[in-house]
Amino acid sequence: MTKKTLPKRALLATALMAALAPATAQQADEGVAQVVVLGSRTQAKTALDTAVPVGLINSKDLQSAGSLELGKILQDLDPSFNFTTTFISDGTDIIRPATLRGLGPDQLLVLINGKRRHQQALVNVQQTIGRGSAGTDINAIPLSAIQSIEVLRDGAAAQYGSDAISGVINIILKKGANIGGVSASAGSTSEGDGDTYSLSAYKGFALGQDGGYLNLSAEARDREETNRAGVDTLRVNPPRVTQRIGDSDAQDYYLWMNSALPLAGGELYAFGGASKRKGDSSGFYRSAGDSRNVPAIYPNGFLPNIITTVKDASLSVGYRHDLAGDWSADVSLTHGRSQLQFHERNSINVSYYYENGSSPTSADTGTLKFDQTTFNLDFKGSVNFAGAPLYVATGFEWREDNYEIEAGDPVSYQYGRTNDPTKIIRDQNGGIAASGIQGFPGWTPGTAVDDGRHNTALYLDLERKFGNELSVGAAVRHERYSDFGTTTTGKLNFRFDPSRTVGVRGSVSTGFRAPGVQQKFYSSVSTNLNSAGVLTETLTARENSAVTRAFGIEPLKEETSKSASLGLILRPTTSFSVTADVYKIKIDDRIVFSSNIAPETGPCPTAAACPIKAILDPLRVGQAQFFTNAIDTTTTGLDIVAQQTIRGQGSTLVLSGQLGFNKTEVDNRRSQSPVLTGAQLFDDTQVTLIERGQPRKHHVVSADYTTGPWNVTARANYFGEVQGQGFTPGFIQTWAAKWIVDLTGRYNFTKNLSLSAGVNNLFDTYPTRWDPVKAAPFPQLGFTHCWETCPFGINGRSFYVKADYNF
Repeated sequence: MTKKTLPKRALLATALMAALAPATAQQADEGVAQVVVLGSRTQAKTALDTAVPVGLINSKDLQSAGSLELGKILQDLDPSFNFTTTFISDGTDIIRPATLRGLGPDQLLVLINGKRRHQQALVNVQQTIGRGSAGTDINAIPLSAIQSIEVLRDGAAAQYGSDAISGVINIILKKGANIGGVSASAGSTSEGDGDTYSLSAYKGFALGQDGGYLNLSAEARDREETNRAGVDTLRVNPPRVTQRIGDSDAQDYYLWMNSALPLAGGELYAFGGASKRKGDSSGFYRSAGDSRNVPAIYPNGFLPNIITTVKDASLSVGYRHDLAGDWSADVSLTHGRSQLQFHERNSINVSYYYENGSSPTSADTGTLKFDQTTFNLDFKGSVNFAGAPLYVATGFEWREDNYEIEAGDPVSYQYGRTNDPTKIIRDQNGGIAASGIQGFPGWTPGTAVDDGRHNTALYLDLERKFGNELSVGAAVRHERYSDFGTTTTGKLNFRFDPSRTVGVRGSVSTGFRAPGVQQKFYSSVSTNLNSAGVLTETLTARENSAVTRAFGIEPLKEETSKSASLGLILRPTTSFSVTADVYKIKIDDRIVFSSNIAPETGPCPTAAACPIKAILDPLRVGQAQFFTNAIDTTTTGLDIVAQQTIRGQGSTLVLSGQLGFNKTEVDNRRSQSPVLTGAQLFDDTQVTLIERGQPRKHHVVSADYTTGPWNVTARANYFGEVQGQGFTPGFIQTWAAKWIVDLTGRYNFTKNLSLSAGVNNLFDTYPTRWDPVKAAPFPQLGFTHCWETCPFGINGRSFYVKADYNF
């Protein structure tokens, strides 16, 4: 852990939490201890009784949070979770990366009602957190459908399979008949933009006479854009704002269900839902004299407009039944799919125009699709072993993943209407005219793909108590993949309670993450900034393509991990608890997106003198990048959680807070290529993004006070400093640590009707501004506060009101 002294306010927060206690993630509704099922397939336990750290976010926590996005709420409530703000990042503007314990989005496994959730179709290829990954689209799940959320902060690949290196999030849906409610909210920022309106409803219906139910949830949300761009003093005269820097305009629609029906002595269940979200964002401004502009069409230059449409759907159907003794069986089938469509407008194909004087100004640029089907057969129960129950869980899993890229309209990618690279078409400055539509060039028939893989798994979990003080658990999992072979992982954990007030817990495990089919099959040609700040065509080459073979890059293999944790639990009174868990995660052969590989500069008398240039020039692209097993990393951390409940006459005060410390370091950079060194393949800018792009300190302190019909919640999030140099190679920009304070008040007019009002970012806090000299030219182009990493965004203060009616 770092020995750097905490800021005074962080020290004050630490003292307050130690003295008063906190833990929003473990707070129970109305003081009733709630159980969690994550982390163990045997018996449900309270969050303080688990052998590994599991946080619980309940319905009251969700209601008191000021955001309408699940990702932002998780970040506000759980310091191990990060949901960075993105902009000018293509599809990542609408599907933002969600991470746990400072690792990657695809190293976090998400479950719904205990069943594996499919990943997103989008690959984060821009310079953002999670670069090169395809995680889970956490915002595809509506708040109105969620009852509670469990967060397992421990490696669990041996229990749940691939992706669970950093931990697991289990989202539990609302269930039951004769429940329902509607909610409406409206909000805006103090700058007068970002107006947001939301309407949701849920209703539970009885199915049959024996406790069956069907719960439906519907939600709609409209969010207008925010823009914190500064004046562009370099590209236009007189200076004016040319960029859109902030939240994109978005419309979101959801319909979800959760159901169960007693049948033949067991229970038939089904759950899932669909969502459609449309985002409106922009790329980089093209000035009037830019070679990618056509002054006859855009005399003042233009800002390409990227329209993204995300469609997501999933359905799980299963049957669970009690067997002889205390054994039970569960068989299920889950299918999920994610689709992301791109459309470009307010743009142009320069080569089209200068070929014959005309070009469309909009085009469909292609579609990404991912689908996953999972079959599970699970058994659990106990057997008598050495005079005590040995709890056993075992099962089989089959999963199939498929990935598809559909090409865009011809104008979105072609060089002239014949797409003939030997034809000379000049732009306004006399250079070779750019191909494809500007902003986000379309996928070509050559980058289109429809491919996949399947895998099978067998697992065994064991857990046994030794007296009342000690319990020990073990898990082993064996998986076989159709593309790279087999892997076996294991886990051991223990829980020792010498008294009711003191407990010790710990675990050691091995884990793995299979390369995503998105990483295996994705390829594209896009427009990015090179190190000189010049827009350049960048080729993303897929595994085993001509360019990766030319560079000597081998096909992807799985990541492997070793992790360990050790925790202390203190419960001196029934109203006060403290937990502290230290952990270490070492990952080998981590799959990353390479740096932009650019050709050599200077004279090249022979191809051998400039091997990169010899590979890239025939492809007519300025730089290339690809996925590769290039680095080893070590992550260490400490989570401290405390909670104090104070009850008075007709009032309750819950003081809660969590301290999260986290540090990731790149231990080794390697290259399989005879042309590229490890430092070229994964350069210092990408090391900085991995090591310092996410806060090494994230703390949450809150106070929740209820008296009569009133409830007031004050919550402060401390985000430690972050750094980046992805757009300023050689200069590391530091964005200082900040506190963000949110305040919410709610009045219950009746048992069913309540009105809430709140302020997010009460003190209108913004990230550090770009260095006007060392970060040039970005501040001069209108970039104000941050870009590649923005832990809490750049919107400033916002307000909202919300009405809830339950029936």
